[in-house]
Amino acid sequence: MILHELIDYETLRIIWWVLLGVLLIAFATTDGFDLGVGTLLPFVAKNDTERRIAINTIGATWEGNQVWLILGGGAIFAAWPPLYAVSFSGFYLAMFAILFALILRPVGFKYRSKRDSASWRNGWDWALFVGGFVPSLIFGVAVGNVLQGVPFRFADDMRIFYEGSFFALLNPYALLCGLLSVAMLIMHGSAWLVLKATGPVADRARRFGSIAALAVIVLFALGGLLLWMGITGYRITSDISPIGPSNPLLKTASLEGGAWLANYGTYPWMIVAPILGFLGATAAFLALQARREVVTLLFSKLSITGIISTVGLSMFPFILPSSLDPKSSLTVWDASSSHQTLFIMLVVTVIFLPIIFAYTAWVYKVLWGKVDEKSVTDKNSHAY
Repeated sequence: MILHELIDYETLRIIWWVLLGVLLIAFATTDGFDLGVGTLLPFVAKNDTERRIAINTIGATWEGNQVWLILGGGAIFAAWPPLYAVSFSGFYLAMFAILFALILRPVGFKYRSKRDSASWRNGWDWALFVGGFVPSLIFGVAVGNVLQGVPFRFADDMRIFYEGSFFALLNPYALLCGLLSVAMLIMHGSAWLVLKATGPVADRARRFGSIAALAVIVLFALGGLLLWMGITGYRITSDISPIGPSNPLLKTASLEGGAWLANYGTYPWMIVAPILGFLGATAAFLALQARREVVTLLFSKLSITGIISTVGLSMFPFILPSSLDPKSSLTVWDASSSHQTLFIMLVVTVIFLPIIFAYTAWVYKVLWGKVDEKSVTDKNSHAY
């Protein structure tokens, strides 16, 4: 037996679909609170010392948290090449905006305290706000557009044609998803500040986090209602083999109202995902009111996991539907790399992913503790 045939092609495709979701959730639940803290920075901190406290709650871990974004991009590139090709060619302006915003973050951390000037530091603080708010918004906008279908098609020779524009991405439903993403990460960033900061910074974060948690509940419910009543989903209308070749044009698909909710009738257990989204946000709100620090962060993570899982499960087996030509839509069954490639990647992942998890856990354990005024004003410290 050839080694990669130990796991059949269908199972490997499912495994990599799940792993992609795990990587996206890991990014949102780790670097997500970094983005949330950046977005909150001008509002929870009113003077330089308070802003340094907020910044240094994430200063020791933000670089490591970005590893999950890199791993997610790498997984898309290697496991789902057509998905990578379409998304990076169609969303390239949005990608540049995200990269520009993310580049502002390390520069802001390193340079804001290089000059003893209020205007200099204030400028970099707003740059850190942009570095948190813009990616949070655009990631959500991208998900909103994916749910509606992306304007691309494949020619008979599998060349990709994208016929959309940057401003077309900013449609009402996509912006709603963008606001949900911002609210979700503000909730998460607030939970982190409550856990790691002290004094007025933590108190203000608690108030903003409570508002954000309520906004998550309302926006998530509104998004689901629109998916049921107003957003057209996609459905495969022909036979498609889970072990067939990676050629999207071998199937047919159609648009159908409410199609994104069909999976919940076929697989009732999937309803757990949206329930976790609502319960996590509700529990995070209550925990903030009760001043329960650790569980607030855990409930926030639970809400994020539920919301992201809801998107993936609702769309399954689609991963990138096409609004121009539904049969060009990419699915789990026709957009993956080869059987052998997925197997080799899985072996590598089984070896290295636990190491990354273990190292990340160790770093958080070593760097555990509150950030207070003394820790950022001590001249012998390495605080930003």
